[in-house]
Amino acid sequence: MRHSPLIAVAHGSRDPRAAATVEALLERVRRARPGLEVRSAYLDHGPPTLGQALHGLGEAVVLPLLLTAAYHSRVDLPAALAEARARDSRLLVHYGGTLGPHPLLTSALERRLAEAGVPAGDPDTAIVLVSAGSSDASANAVIARMARTWSKRAGWWAVTPAYASAARPTPAEAVARLRAAGAPRVVVAPYLLAPGYFADKVRRSTLDAGAEVVADVLGPAPELVTVLLERYAEATSRQLAATG
Repeated sequence: MRHSPLIAVAHGSRDPRAAATVEALLERVRRARPGLEVRSAYLDHGPPTLGQALHGLGEAVVLPLLLTAAYHSRVDLPAALAEARARDSRLLVHYGGTLGPHPLLTSALERRLAEAGVPAGDPDTAIVLVSAGSSDASANAVIARMARTWSKRAGWWAVTPAYASAARPTPAEAVARLRAAGAPRVVVAPYLLAPGYFADKVRRSTLDAGAEVVADVLGPAPELVTVLLERYAEATSRQLAATG
C-alpha cells in the first residue's frame, strides 16, 4: 500500500494553461517523492480520464485536486471510480480527501500575495479571498470560515470571502464593499488552483471594481506539494488501520 500509485484528479479545463499547471505541480510531487508513481487524470475537457489513469493498476490512491469538498468530490469522482471498478472488479482504490481546507493553503495564498508586492499581515490591506464558488452552501461556508480565521491570525484590515460563480458576493461586489467601508487598500487572493476562465474573469472584474492587486493563482506552490503528499499519507494510513 505504501507504494501504491497516486492518481491526482483535477477538474479539467479547455484552457491549456490549466493542465500545464497541474502537470507542473505533479512534477514537483515526483521530485519530492522519488519512486512514487504519480499520474494525472481529469474529470472533464481532456484525457486522461480517471479510468484511463487507473488502467493496468491493481491498487491506487485517488486524490481530488480540488480545494473544497463539493459536488465534484462527492458525486462526480465517486461516480467515475464506480465506473472504473465496474470494468475491473479486482481494482482496489483508496480515495483521499480534497486539498482544502488546510492551514498551508493560507500560507500559499500569502506567498502569492507577497510575490505581488503585498506584505504579510499589512493592517492597511483588505483581502478578497476568491473561490470558484459552489451550489453547495457547506462548501461556500468553508471559504467564509477560512477568511475569518485568516483575518484573525494575520492582522489584515479585513479578509472577506467572494465567489466567482453560484454564490454571492461576487469578487467585484466584495471589492466595492471594502472600498465603501473605507479599506485603505484592497487586494485579491484567488483561491484557485490554475489559470483559466475563472481566474481571468476574477482579475478583470476586480481590477475594474478598484482592487489594487490581484495575486496569481496557487499553481505549483510548494505548500500544495506538501498538502498533496499529506493527503496521500492519510489515505494510506486509513487503509493500514482498516487492514491491521
